[in-house]
Amino acid sequence: MNYQQTIDWMFNQLPMYQLQGASAYKKDLTNTHLLIDHLKNPQEKIRCIHVAGTNGKGSTSHMLASILQEAGYKVGLYTSPHLKDFRERIKINGLEIPEEFVCQFINEHKSFFEANDMSFFEMTVGLAFDYFAKEKVDIAIIEVGMGGRLDATNIITPLVSVITNIGLDHVQFLGNTLEAVAFEKAGIIKPIIPVVIGQYTPETKAVFLAKAKETNSAIYFAADLISESYPSDLIGDYQIHNKKTVLQTIAVLNEAKEFKISTENIKSGLLKVVKNTGLQGRWQQLGESPKIICDTAHNKDGLEIVLNQIKKESFDTLHIVLGVVNDKDLEEILTLFPKKAKYYFCKPNISRGLDAQILQQKAAEFRLKGEVYNSVSESYKKAVQNAAKSDFIYIGGSTFVVAEIL
Repeated sequence: MNYQQTIDWMFNQLPMYQLQGASAYKKDLTNTHLLIDHLKNPQEKIRCIHVAGTNGKGSTSHMLASILQEAGYKVGLYTSPHLKDFRERIKINGLEIPEEFVCQFINEHKSFFEANDMSFFEMTVGLAFDYFAKEKVDIAIIEVGMGGRLDATNIITPLVSVITNIGLDHVQFLGNTLEAVAFEKAGIIKPIIPVVIGQYTPETKAVFLAKAKETNSAIYFAADLISESYPSDLIGDYQIHNKKTVLQTIAVLNEAKEFKISTENIKSGLLKVVKNTGLQGRWQQLGESPKIICDTAHNKDGLEIVLNQIKKESFDTLHIVLGVVNDKDLEEILTLFPKKAKYYFCKPNISRGLDAQILQQKAAEFRLKGEVYNSVSESYKKAVQNAAKSDFIYIGGSTFVVAEIL
C-alpha cells in the first residue's frame, strides 16, 4: 500500500476515537501490552516525559519539545489529534515521520493488527515508540490521548510525569466529578517518578497527593512554585499556566542532571515553539483587518478562557464560525458564548460532526443567532465577506473546525 492507501486503511478499518467516539474506547491496556511485546518493547529504549491533562497538554508538550531542541537534543514528540495530516502526530525536532516509515510499519505488522483487533490509537502509539527507538532520540515528549490510567501511552516509565489541569471533558469515560477525572489522569504517576502538576483545585490536589504518596513520587505544584515568566510565540491567555508547568518540568529535569537546559534555552525555546515544532491552532492569527483568530479549545474550561480573551479585544462586530462534535454537552458550552455576535453554524466534515441545523436550534435557546452553512469553509468565507475591517472573526468549537480552515 502507498501512503494514502495505508492511512485510509488505518482510518477506515480500525476503531478511532477521533472519528467514532465512544465505540473506540478500550477499557484496559491488554492490547497495548500485546502490541509492545510484539514490537519488542521499543518504549524501553527511549527516555521520555509523559504529559496528561484536560486542557493545555498539547501546548505544554510542544513548549517542552521546543526548549529541549534549543538545548541541542534530538527530541521526539507524540501528540494527538492531528489537524491536516496523520504524520503531525509523530515528529522528531519538528519534522514529521516520513511517509515511507508509516507504510513500512503498517505493512509489516498489518496481519498482527487485524488478528488482535488493534485500535487506531494503539497502532499509532506503537508506531511512535518504534520510530523514536529506531531514530535513537535523546528524549521523547509523549502526550496522553485521553484520560491517563487506561490510555495506550501509559505503558511507559517516564523521567517525569506532567498533569496540566483537570476539567470535565469526556465524562462518559472519565467520570463526571473533578475527583473522578483527576483519578484517571493521576494514573500516569509511576513509582518513584516525580510528577509536576499545573493547575489544581482543592478536590484534585487531594487526589494527586494521595497518588504521589502511594507511589512514593516527589510532587511539584507548578502554580505555587514558579513565579517567573518568559514571553512565548504562543500568546493565548491560557499559556500563562502552561508556561509555569513547563518551567517546573524543566527544573525537575535539570535537578536529575540527565539533561542540561539553560535559561537561554528556555527563553529561546518558548519564543520558537511554532518554528521548532510546527504547532498550529492555539490562538492562531489568520488575518489582521479584520482580526481573525482560530483556536482548538473545545470544552468548557478551554472555551471559557478563549472567550474571555476575545472580550479584551477591540472590535465593532464579533463574527463566530462555530461547529462541534455530536457528543458535546451543548448546554455547558453554549452558555459561555456572547449573545452580541453574528454566528455562522457549520458541521465539521467527520462522522462525529453535529448537524449544523441542530446546533443552530440549540444555540437559539441561548439567544445565539446566525445562519447555517453547508461546510466549515463556506461559513468561514461568508464571515470574511460580511466582516468590516474593524470587526473580529473567531473560528472554533472543535479541533476539526479549525483543521478545515488551516
